[in-house]
Amino acid sequence: MNSAARVRQDSDSRRHARFALRIEASEINTRSVVQSVCGRLRLAGVAPLRAGDIEIVLAEAINNVVEHAYGQSEPGPIHISCSLRNDRLDIRINDEGRPLPDERLPPGRVADVDVPLNDLPEGGFGWFLIRSLATEVRYDRCGTRNQLSLRFKV
Repeated sequence: MNSAARVRQDSDSRRHARFALRIEASEINTRSVVQSVCGRLRLAGVAPLRAGDIEIVLAEAINNVVEHAYGQSEPGPIHISCSLRNDRLDIRINDEGRPLPDERLPPGRVADVDVPLNDLPEGGFGWFLIRSLATEVRYDRCGTRNQLSLRFKV
């Protein structure tokens, strides 16, 4: 995992942190990068409960890149950049995989769980969690790259 970081907390409690990480798309690297990002955010003063929300969103978003953007093809790079300024955290996740269907964010509806146990959906919860826990979510296809922008009030 490649990274560059700068974290600062002023004496008047304003928080500032900027860092970027790069991984190759894989389930194991997803776990490592999510732990690294959340550890840095906690060190920068993000409350543990909110850092937990961010951890869920990051894990879902990066797993989507691994499973769907790259999927069965050769794994490629994932770039994660974070910028914390006072009570706002911006995270950008960039990859070179396949675009989202119709190059738009999925609606993120709650999956129907009022069905027999054997008919419960295997997925369908991720985008709901991402949209519920992040303050803002945006997706852009920039040429051959995907960019997911996440904003959190922290």
